Amino acid sequence: MEQSPRPAHCLVFPYPMQGHINPMHQFSKTLVSKGIKVTLVTTKFLSKSFQQLSGSMPVETISDGFEGGYASAESLEAYFSKFKKIGSETLTKLIEKLNATGFPVDCIVYDAMMTWVLDVVKSFGLVSAIFFTQSCAVDNIYYHVKKGLINVPVENRVSLSGLSVLEPLDMPSFVHNPGLYPGLLDIMVNQFSDIDKVDWVLCNTFYKLEEEVIEWMSKQLRLRAIGPTILRKCLNNQKTREDDTDNGLQMFKPNTDAYMNWLNEQQDHSVIYVSFGSLAELNAEQMQELAYGIKQSGKHFLWVVRASEEGKLPKGFVEETSAKGIVVQWCSQMEVLAHKALGCFVTHCGWNSTLEALCLGVPMVAVPIWTDQRTNAKFVADVWRMGVRVDTDKNGVFKGEIVGHCIREVMDGEKGKEVKTTSKKWMDMAREAVKEGGSSDISINEFVASLTQHYKS
Repeated sequence: MEQSPRPAHCLVFPYPMQGHINPMHQFSKTLVSKGIKVTLVTTKFLSKSFQQLSGSMPVETISDGFEGGYASAESLEAYFSKFKKIGSETLTKLIEKLNATGFPVDCIVYDAMMTWVLDVVKSFGLVSAIFFTQSCAVDNIYYHVKKGLINVPVENRVSLSGLSVLEPLDMPSFVHNPGLYPGLLDIMVNQFSDIDKVDWVLCNTFYKLEEEVIEWMSKQLRLRAIGPTILRKCLNNQKTREDDTDNGLQMFKPNTDAYMNWLNEQQDHSVIYVSFGSLAELNAEQMQELAYGIKQSGKHFLWVVRASEEGKLPKGFVEETSAKGIVVQWCSQMEVLAHKALGCFVTHCGWNSTLEALCLGVPMVAVPIWTDQRTNAKFVADVWRMGVRVDTDKNGVFKGEIVGHCIREVMDGEKGKEVKTTSKKWMDMAREAVKEGGSSDISINEFVASLTQHYKS
């Protein structure tokens, strides 16, 4: 009997960090649903910390050159330098190993922060696809910096193609004040090194959300919007396989009963959810201001405070507010945002969190801390109009009473009525983008067709 042709085989290689892994993992599951064989690639160190793995998707590891990952490197520059050298060698060996199994590699989708992967891709003659995990607006800003069209540090208003006018504090922190973050601006700008040699540029956004900037960027690069890359059952209420219930490769041990049982006891739309992601840090003074704002709002709350940050909580805060809220070290964010008790999300505006709230129609109180979060917060409040942004001074410092005021405004005020209506609109548009025949689905189908064509040729 004639054997059926094998599917095209794609390696998906996220930067080894939770916020980069989750969207690329979700994108991988979409590729699998469309008939592509996907192998997820991560570092040996990071793979040891995964609490759950997708049963339908093999995971392979390479080395970044460090036994303890990034934390064991002497500096950021040292980590990236060694990762490039050792990563290139071990990724090459991995491809050679897979090519000998009967399922040779046809394509590598790699995180934009790891530009060195392109050299490995080209050495094997594979299809290359670079994956941007931040918004197209933020990518646009870094692209302009790379082209020398923005003077850094930014001290005046900036007007860019496809974007509204941005104040200095609306820019990514590495662009606004790069001196505070040595080496990071170079890493972000270098995402566009040799990008004209890449076959595909994929961005975790959707067309209607960033229409003008996507149109402009698509004229410069072969860019396609393929997001939002979040668990699709949460968008479309569709039934999923048992192994398709997770929202990512989690690095923390899930323990959902306590907070989910608590949420189930609360009234609809009565709870504020507070979380600043896996990386953003507040100093002790700002943590106390945030705690004061939460307490002053008078609302029930679920606050995620990582174990490393618990020592910054005001003394006695947990006990004093136990009748109103709970503090946990980790939670399943998508489950919480989808819960009927949720009224708003107090967020640092990391891109994953922003997309998740937007896709589930949850209004936001934006408290950006660093990196792309200020730009995301600008769009949440002033462009998409699905939340409010906490006012800060020129150094980004906020006051607790302002946080409390913003929470009450979104939960109870006239502004809240507006953002709830707008949030519903964006939720519907996100669902439209990823359903069969939607704009993001069409882009993914185009990408899948190209992989299949490359394999057959």
